[in-house]
Amino acid sequence: MINTDSSLKNPNPEIIFQSQRETSFKWRNSSYEDRVNRLKKIRNWIKDNQQAIREALKNDFGKPEAETDLSEIFPVTAEINHSIKNLKKWMKPKSVSTPLPMLGTTSKTYVEPKGTSLIISPWNYPFNLTIGPLISALSAGCTAVIKPSEMTPHTSELVSKMISELFEPSEVAVVLGEVKVSTELLKLPFDHIFFTGSPAVGKIVMKAAAENLSSVTLELGGKSPVILAQDADCKDAAEKIIWGKYVNCGQTCIAPDYILVHDSLQETLIMELKVALQKMYDPDYTGIEKSPDLARMINDKHFERLTGIMEDALLKGTEIAFGGNYNPQTRYIDPTILTKVDDEMQVMQEEIFGPILPILSYSTLEEAIEYVNSKPKPLALYYFGKNQENTSKVLKETSSGNTVINDCVLHFLHLELPFGGVNNSGIGKAHGYHGFLAFSNEKGVLRQRVGFNNVTLLRPPYGVRAKQIIASLIKWF
Repeated sequence: MINTDSSLKNPNPEIIFQSQRETSFKWRNSSYEDRVNRLKKIRNWIKDNQQAIREALKNDFGKPEAETDLSEIFPVTAEINHSIKNLKKWMKPKSVSTPLPMLGTTSKTYVEPKGTSLIISPWNYPFNLTIGPLISALSAGCTAVIKPSEMTPHTSELVSKMISELFEPSEVAVVLGEVKVSTELLKLPFDHIFFTGSPAVGKIVMKAAAENLSSVTLELGGKSPVILAQDADCKDAAEKIIWGKYVNCGQTCIAPDYILVHDSLQETLIMELKVALQKMYDPDYTGIEKSPDLARMINDKHFERLTGIMEDALLKGTEIAFGGNYNPQTRYIDPTILTKVDDEMQVMQEEIFGPILPILSYSTLEEAIEYVNSKPKPLALYYFGKNQENTSKVLKETSSGNTVINDCVLHFLHLELPFGGVNNSGIGKAHGYHGFLAFSNEKGVLRQRVGFNNVTLLRPPYGVRAKQIIASLIKWF
């Protein structure tokens, strides 16, 4: 049995799971209209409570309102609108062609809900990365238990309030609590688990899912590199990198983690990065710490981890090209650019997940590609350059969850693209149709004629004719 802290105000998750399991059988045949109505309820609630969402994110880690609108609310409402627009097409059975040996049969692919789902969401985008997967689950016709992060209590409470106002616990429910609660939830035989977090915890989730053979979508992370080619436009690249890196104070799974820049461009790039930082976060030269557009570190633990990483790099010989200051009282860390880094430093050994940006140089593109390939496969790779041959070389010779050419992080908002990692950076894809499929079972259905058919002559006893037909199948098909 699951023991829950009464202070969490949660009913027993095991009871929730059983009730949702019963609902999932009813929802298996839910119509397009049923699913769209569930999505519209969420969209309307968000519209009516937009200011409350902003305030929750502000209280949790000082996220600017405009940044909340752009990175927390817009991706969710866009996902809802995209799903409503396309859901009828996604749900429709799809005919498949008939191979010659299958003549006489007709076949289609049907999509059915997997059933019950568990969504474990992270703290860095606590609204977006909780409700986004829920949209996919509801679009597919699944029930959902949501376990939001305990590190963002204001947003988690807001999500719990929203779900309790819109759904019965037997349909969608929020379970609050710390790691212990997640551990107990993972013991339940959910049909699908959607987890967003670190690779280390992703391994724990996958191991727990294996006990019940639950399918998983793991949105993880890693060190997403930027490669700046010799023909890159440094000014254009710098502005895009700065925005991608420092939105949410660098606490973004697809944030540029480090830059590989061609030797000939390093000084120019650093200059342009400084200009872009000043332009975006200190246009009046009053100090970046006063910027209303820069969030703060989520808590003291992560603040201390980041300052420790920086101190380790300084002890081992790095140089600060920009920033380097911090304030423990407000958990503020300067947007910081480091040079002269190497693999002996912690900053190059683990995902940074904060406002520190290391820069390394290379002399040939092959050298840069080799360096990227020496690391675990990243969630995203960003390439800046104009030469198409070199662009193709990077695409063919590297592996990453997604790749963006001449921009950063923008692919997250492209709902026609599959979003997710590969191996260490994730398993499975999300967003739009790909998110719908993650919570769906694609079921192949074949219809055969009654009576004599194309396989009648292939049944035992295997005489000469049957063996001749089998030999022909091997030879020609």
